[in-house]
Amino acid sequence: MKHLFDAGTKEQLISNFNSVIEDTEALLKATADQSGDALDEIRHKMGKSIRALKADIEYAETILVEKTKVAAKATDVYVHQNPWEAVGAAAAFGLVVGWLMGRK
Repeated sequence: MKHLFDAGTKEQLISNFNSVIEDTEALLKATADQSGDALDEIRHKMGKSIRALKADIEYAETILVEKTKVAAKATDVYVHQNPWEAVGAAAAFGLVVGWLMGRK
């Protein structure tokens, strides 16, 4: 299973995005002076690139949701096991935010 933050995953996503852009540019150029066969080939390639990009984005979204749920559960467990530390951290955060807002 691919990891959302693996270098290969990021590079593949960027590559797919760039491919979609290149195919779109090629389609625009082809519509100006090309026959129907060339246009169909470029449209097919562009559709394939868009499907790959959508799949990568859906995968990234799924992983992000899973990681968010894990983090929320870990936070919930920590707060229940250490309630006073959580209250202290929240109070400290509130003081810092209040101090920063008061400086403006």
